[in-house]
Amino acid sequence: MSAVADVIAARKSAGSGALVGYLPVGYPNLATSIEAAVALVENGVDVLELGVPYSDPVMDGPVIQRATQEALAAGFRLRHGFEAVAAITARVSAPVLLMTYWNPVVQYGVDRFADDLAAAGGAGLITPDLVPDEAHAWLAASDRTDRDRVFLAAPSSTDARLEQAVRASRGFVYAVSTMGITGARSDVDTAARTLVSRLRMAGATSTCVGLGISTADQVREVLEYADGAIVGSALVAALADGGIPAVAQAAAALSAGLRR
Repeated sequence: MSAVADVIAARKSAGSGALVGYLPVGYPNLATSIEAAVALVENGVDVLELGVPYSDPVMDGPVIQRATQEALAAGFRLRHGFEAVAAITARVSAPVLLMTYWNPVVQYGVDRFADDLAAAGGAGLITPDLVPDEAHAWLAASDRTDRDRVFLAAPSSTDARLEQAVRASRGFVYAVSTMGITGARSDVDTAARTLVSRLRMAGATSTCVGLGISTADQVREVLEYADGAIVGSALVAALADGGIPAVAQAAAALSAGLRR
């Protein structure tokens, strides 16, 4: 069973697809990051992706890097991620995934991390720098605690790698729309459509596209062929520029375009 996959399937049955919204935990402070995440759900986001600030965010673009570095400078600790998940899941029904690089999980302890995530009500993990053939500890811990695990697939991935990601993932497969780092782009790369098609051929039943999606038009474009659209940098920028009202407005605009 997967809470994330269930929500995505429900949105597909409703005729649209899922909107996944990303924000970093602890930015600009822990309390505000919790309120901002709740505001996303209240304004139409279906699945929350909460980024765990990390000192070497190799996949993140400048907007997210600045936010996570500010969170670290303000005193973010890994336990705050679980506190945020517990506070958010107590108020909204949307599933909450943590997006984390693998080193913090190893340092914390894989089984301990899985147990604390489950206790907080978190749905699972997105692990951008962990490949399935090196994820034995997490596969075992997530099976034991019944948590989702989202692995990434890139346009450069071989067919064998795609099949591996599909087999290992639970919730959805994260299709990286372009080679590079996160950040809003004027056009979502056409490579994403081909990648999603290849994932379908590999057996994927739930695929969400991320990296570069920032407008309602792009969300609609992605949902013509994918099951979900992931928006990150545009929401983080809105939070940075105008606080919770701005990020709520941005989520509402994306959602309104999606449901139209």
